[in-house]
Amino acid sequence: MDKPINRIKEVLEEKGIKQTWLAEKLGKSFCIVNSYVCNRRQPSLEVLFEIANILQVNPKDLIKQ
Repeated sequence: MDKPINRIKEVLEEKGIKQTWLAEKLGKSFCIVNSYVCNRRQPSLEVLFEIANILQVNPKDLIKQ
């Protein structure tokens, strides 16, 4: 079974938002946010909802179906 791949990178690009800004808002290091963006690791559901809230998108929009 494939791991779900997130769309955080696409949403950030669509909105013109930098990873450093998101990391600051999340209170996480750039390295962790970058690993989410590059799909090296997946955020927990809690963090995914937090990212969606910060980016003002539906959490479903952050996950590739």
